[in-house]
Amino acid sequence: MERRTFLALVPGSLLAAPLVAQAQQAGKVWRIGVLSSGSPSATGMGRIDAFKRGLRELGYVEGRNIVIEPRWGEGKYETLPGLAAELVRLKMDVILTAAVPAIRAAKEATGTIPIVMAVVVDPVETGLVASFARPGGNITGLSVRTPELVGKQFGLLKELVPKASRVAVLWNPGNLGNPPQLRAAELAARTLGMRLQSLEARNPREIDSAFAAMTKEAAAALVVLVDTMFIDRRTQIADLAARRRLPAVYGGLEHVESGGLLAYAPNFLDNYGRAAVFVDKILRGANPGDLPIEQSTKFELVINLKTAKALGLAIPRSVLLQADRVIE
Repeated sequence: MERRTFLALVPGSLLAAPLVAQAQQAGKVWRIGVLSSGSPSATGMGRIDAFKRGLRELGYVEGRNIVIEPRWGEGKYETLPGLAAELVRLKMDVILTAAVPAIRAAKEATGTIPIVMAVVVDPVETGLVASFARPGGNITGLSVRTPELVGKQFGLLKELVPKASRVAVLWNPGNLGNPPQLRAAELAARTLGMRLQSLEARNPREIDSAFAAMTKEAAAALVVLVDTMFIDRRTQIADLAARRRLPAVYGGLEHVESGGLLAYAPNFLDNYGRAAVFVDKILRGANPGDLPIEQSTKFELVINLKTAKALGLAIPRSVLLQADRVIE
């Protein structure tokens, strides 16, 4: 069959979309803003690198057809609105962000520039989107199911320290993504017959105060909820837990790499790679409000055996067999 005849038989809509997309992108350099609550540490840059790898797989090369403009809150959530406003003034084509404080700042700064969430705790409950199926507005991306995640963390803690009756939970009230996690922690503690000591920390000084309160109340173990400021201060938290000989379970994998005992959490690098797919769809003309929110699918259990040994804690075989990675 001649090519002209074949083209005539193919429905126009099947050919139009890619041709239009190619025409729109010809010679175009897309500007992607990144709004982070954290710092440009190895962790922060590692997430951006994962996002860039995802973009490269889709044909985007930094310096050729994309420019990436990162802005860092460095754990100071009050700076995020100003950083978001700066990205809007720079006329970004898309803003990539993660965690409720940064996403909310981006949402309040613009109702027109598409916003892609790399990871967020329940965007419906926190008021960021209308629904998972049809988020509406200018936001889409990836979410985490908090109750299942926190429930698993408490279940692991129960296996590690079965006699622990009083458990401290460290959370940041400045992060609107933390209250849903705290409610899940309260439910998990009741289910497992534990008494929960809720301790707030908005900054490094309050982290110190929270650990002093744990000692005073004789907490037997600790759960640290996922929060950007906690991840940035992970060495401080791991050192305080070690000093007080507190077995701790964390909501971020990075904690264990810095001396924390155990973490069960989403693989944030995987999320950032998947976020590139959302950005690609938007740059090709998709409306972000019509793109369903997807759930994190890759979770990891990481254990630091060196920390366990220092605590005099034997990791049960049932927990070790579940581990995706063990640090010795």
